[in-house]
Amino acid sequence: MTAKEIFSNLRYMLIPTFDQIGELRNLETLKIDLLAGITVALVLVPQSMAYAQLAGLPAYYGLYASFLPPMVAAIFGSSRQLATGPVAVVSLMTAASLEPFAALGSEGFLIYATLLALMVGVFQLSLGLFRLGVLVDFLSHPVVIGFTAAGAIIIGTSQLGKLFGVTVEKAEHHYETVYHMLQAAMADTHWPTLFFTILSLVIMIGIKKWRPTLPVVLIAVVVSTILSKLIGFADMGGAMVGDIPKGLPGVSIPEFNFEIISQLATSAIVISLVGFMEAISIAKAMAARTRDRLDANQELVGQGLANITSGLFSGYPVSGSFSRSAVNINAGARTGFSSIVTGVVVGITLLFLTPLLYHLPQATLASVIIMAVLGLIKFEPIKHAWKAEKHDGIVAVVTFSLTLIMAPHLDRGILVGVLLSMAFFIYRTMRPRFATVARYHDGTFRDLKIHPELDSCKNIVVIRFDMSLYYANAGYFETEVLRIYAEHPDAKFIILDAEGINMLDSTGQMVLSQLRERLEKGGVSFLVAKMKRQFMQTIYRTHAAGPRAEEHFFSRLTFALAFAWTDLECDKCDNTKSCPYRVSVAKRLHDEREDIEVDEETLASKS
Repeated sequence: MTAKEIFSNLRYMLIPTFDQIGELRNLETLKIDLLAGITVALVLVPQSMAYAQLAGLPAYYGLYASFLPPMVAAIFGSSRQLATGPVAVVSLMTAASLEPFAALGSEGFLIYATLLALMVGVFQLSLGLFRLGVLVDFLSHPVVIGFTAAGAIIIGTSQLGKLFGVTVEKAEHHYETVYHMLQAAMADTHWPTLFFTILSLVIMIGIKKWRPTLPVVLIAVVVSTILSKLIGFADMGGAMVGDIPKGLPGVSIPEFNFEIISQLATSAIVISLVGFMEAISIAKAMAARTRDRLDANQELVGQGLANITSGLFSGYPVSGSFSRSAVNINAGARTGFSSIVTGVVVGITLLFLTPLLYHLPQATLASVIIMAVLGLIKFEPIKHAWKAEKHDGIVAVVTFSLTLIMAPHLDRGILVGVLLSMAFFIYRTMRPRFATVARYHDGTFRDLKIHPELDSCKNIVVIRFDMSLYYANAGYFETEVLRIYAEHPDAKFIILDAEGINMLDSTGQMVLSQLRERLEKGGVSFLVAKMKRQFMQTIYRTHAAGPRAEEHFFSRLTFALAFAWTDLECDKCDNTKSCPYRVSVAKRLHDEREDIEVDEETLASKS
């Protein structure tokens, strides 16, 4: 590799958006990205304040987390249209993670929020730099859909107090808090607050239905803020956003308390994985639509640096937003410059426009959250998972139920879901499909349990194992083969169709060798056919092929059957013509010739 190529690869890993800078010379692209960035900012400003309050932080912390992080994620990530910033699920998990350590909104809570953002960022950055993005795969789809649906319900119900203008003491479990909140709402609703809740929801639902291209959130915020000031909502005892510090956030490094860090480590890892799972899912969907290059590990670097930046500039954990990314790509964004524009607009808001937000009702922000999470409460994906694989359905339902029951300890529901998902996977690999097969009328081999009408041979038994043969299922495989041996006393050959065996470890190889020796002592030859390259590599490395490998291992099932046919002198049998395992000479010669031609082509290409 030349020095130029090395520099190019290093440059892409550090700042992949270098390749996009040249595209901005096109004035049309520059104009479109500029408008897209402004459009996203109009959604982000009110949304970020609402999500900050969901995280238990002052509203302006959402603006701090929306200023530099979107720019950093766009510069160092690989997705062109992913809009990074505060999101509902991560905000809820932030509040749940920090509640045991400090009161919501307290100085300690604010410090721990920035510390948590740093921890999330360092973990994501480490995964990206070490190319360990595959760890995200431990969060299986059933776990994610179960957690997302439950999280959306928790997010929505957590806003009841602001919707009705009531407050209650937080109970040990979220469902208890919701119950007390509903009791308080029925007895002591603050009617002016409920009015603004209804007004905000009507505006957003109505405009979204009739004029979906308009910035519905911004319109609801502007109308409710103006009306709040005109009618004196503050004098009625209504809760408002209030004073927002003017100016950009400065660099602030939180104190590193290693005891707190150790206690927050699990939450930081879970938030890192959940947040990135949400971000990469959105990024993949958009990359498929635009046919752009997407690097999951590079995206981890971008998200990690965005979270580190958020923590250093008084923000809290961020991730990719589905709703704002949709706004970005629908506005025609072509490069990451649109996210830079978004950050600049948020910075302008912090510098000059914060006084305009003083009279914004808290009920409106709560309504914004309700509208954002309604689309996340979906039970159809859980039903689909159940239909596809019952174990997946169980994982989704358990994750959903435990997340609701264990809230505010959201990480516990996810961890149980991950462990259950892995346990089911291991169980399935320990007891994979093992079938006795016979020739079907089209020449293929089918399971005799499903097709009991098929003819088979008492002298030749063909079996199939549909899983890698390794230590966890080798004992099961051995038991099943010996069962077949016992059930077929006249069998002279047991042939294993190994096409479904992708990997063979030392335990699997040892079991195969022991079975062959044991069956041969009983007068039965054990043949293996249709092996894959990885399978035979293990066989040859362990010298398990033996001196007569050609009599035990066959590249095709027809070759194994032909060998058994010849050895048994089946052509002298009375049932030769009707034998289901009869292999014609012409067929055998054709297959052998085909194999020889393939081998010659392979040798020629290598030479």
